[in-house]
Amino acid sequence: MASPEQRLEELGIVLPEPVGALAAYVPTVRSGSMVYVSGQVPLVDGKVAHTGRLGVDGLTPEEGAQAARVCAVNVLAALKAELGQLSRVRRVVKVTGFVASEPDFVDQPKVVNGASELLVEVFGEAGKHARAAVGVASLPLGVPVEVEAIVEVE
Repeated sequence: MASPEQRLEELGIVLPEPVGALAAYVPTVRSGSMVYVSGQVPLVDGKVAHTGRLGVDGLTPEEGAQAARVCAVNVLAALKAELGQLSRVRRVVKVTGFVASEPDFVDQPKVVNGASELLVEVFGEAGKHARAAVGVASLPLGVPVEVEAIVEVE
């Protein structure tokens, strides 16, 4: 079975330098065998890659899912910085996705699938996780999605 880094390479994904904290928090906290990854937004090369709200600004659920996938790449970058190797991940336990959307938008799960599906592509069965997909009025920097994760590690 391929390592998570090999799977990323097969997918054509190069992990960026982890995004530093944008406020008074740290990107990851390790407690025992658990790593808590702070909410990651869709930044590419340090710049916001997606903005807007679903159901308001013309963003489709598919575009939101692409933004969520970028968030998941940033989650992986934060994990790699914390662990050194992604092969130290035993299991992705929980993912929470926040979706900036208008009140009648109901496809938050479709949006957050962009993150969930990438985690399964990278970690296989160990990437399957419990999840929440929550609609919110707005997110930092005007982004449409923010994703956080709880991961069990060696």
